[in-house]
Parts: sequence; structure tokens; C-alpha cells
Amino acid sequence: MSCCELLAAAARCRSAADPDAKVRLTHETAARIRTGALRRAADIAWTPAAAPGRPTRPELVAPRDLPKRGLDVPEGRAALVHAVAHIEFNAINLAWDAVQRFPAMPAAFALDWARVADDEARHFAMLRQRLRELGYDYGDFPAHDGLWQMAEATAGDALARMALVPRVLEARGLDVTPGMIARLERVGDEATAACLQVILREEVEHVAIGSRWFRWLCEQRGLPPQATYFRLLAEHMGGRIRCPLNREARLAAGFDEAELNQLEALCGR
Repeated sequence: MSCCELLAAAARCRSAADPDAKVRLTHETAARIRTGALRRAADIAWTPAAAPGRPTRPELVAPRDLPKRGLDVPEGRAALVHAVAHIEFNAINLAWDAVQRFPAMPAAFALDWARVADDEARHFAMLRQRLRELGYDYGDFPAHDGLWQMAEATAGDALARMALVPRVLEARGLDVTPGMIARLERVGDEATAACLQVILREEVEHVAIGSRWFRWLCEQRGLPPQATYFRLLAEHMGGRIRCPLNREARLAAGFDEAELNQLEALCGR
């Protein structure tokens, strides 16, 4: 078996444009990686795939151009579900991109991110089903591309990717999802709230995986984790952080108290 097969399989999942095909390929490929049917070596020549596969819809717009809708109307709740589904769709691509973009990382890195991709595909399918129950489908609302833009900005360095995608953008989901759940429960949408409860619980582990590999890379390079994290925040995001932070979830996801204190100090700037 070619040692490139795992990387090629990850790239195929990432390149699939049809959402149903991406979900199916993701589950199949993650299962084969878990059982050891797909392997890869670190010392191989591999060129990462370029643009990720995505359907022609939704229309991608700037975040400021997304319409604001209240959760007290069905369309508003559907728009929220769509926004989270879009994040999960991008998260499938991000997880597979990590597998195929950084082949020099240990085999456990590929196993971890294949498991994340598998979870994200399940989350996307769950949200898409909920969206259909509300009378809509994926693609019916505009969306933004901020998550993938950060993937492109960190494509050249696994350390930057682990610091800024799971530990900034995905960690932000840990902060805001409890409030979304509470708002949905107040308007009586228990079904959507239950979907977000599942996602919140499992995203803690996804951010924790990013934290572990970030610290592993810092150790390999002889870098101080906290100083390195905040240097990357300054370089890529101008040191801007939104608050409040979900300290309990972030601690479970691999942040420490000193990091959280420094993050909260940035919030006031």
C-alpha cells in the first residue's frame, strides 16, 4: 500500500464539493484511518491540494453584509442553524486540510484530525437535517468565509494553524454557544438547542486537540507556549479578542489560567 494513500484520501474528502459526498467520504475515510487500513509515512514527497471543495451555494459575503434576524421568528432561527452548519462544513475541510497539509507531523496528528473531521461531518448532517425541518436547506442563506481565510493564512506553518484555528476561531464557539442555546430555549426551540448542546460538548475536545498539538510543536521548537501564542495573535489578528470567555470550557479545552487572564486583558483594548 502506498504511504501516500492516507494523504490522498484526506485530500479527496477536502476536495468533495457536494455536501452529501463530503460527509459520506469523511465517515468512510475516518473509519479506515481508525482501523489502520490507511497509513502514511513522514518522509514522503507530497504536494498539498489547493482550494477546498464546496457547493455553488451559499453565496459568500463579508460578515458585515450578513442580514440580522431575530430568533423570535422561524426564519431567524433557520438563519442561525445555517450559519452554524456553514461553520461545521468548513470545519470538515479544515480538519482534512490539517491531515494532508502537514505530512511531517506524527501519525497521531492525522488520527486526531481525522476523528475531528468525522465529528464535524456528523455535526453538519445533524444541522442540515434540522434546517430542513425548519423548511430550508444548506445554501439558502448567505455565509462568510472567515474560517477558511485563516486556514489560508496559516497554510505554511502547523504551529500557527494549531494556535489560530482551533485555539482562536473554534474556541470562540465555546464562548458564544451557551448564549445561543439559552436564547433558543427562551423562544421554545428545544430541538435546535439540543443540536448545539451536542456540538458544544464535542467541540471542547476539538479545541483540546489543537491545544495539545500547539504545545507539542512549541516543545519541539524550543518555544515558550504562552509567549508564542500571543505573538501569533498579535501578528495575525492584531491582538484582538472578543469577550466574555467561557473559562470553564476553555480550561477543559487546554487553556490555562495565565492564558485566560492575558486574553481577558486584551479584551479591554
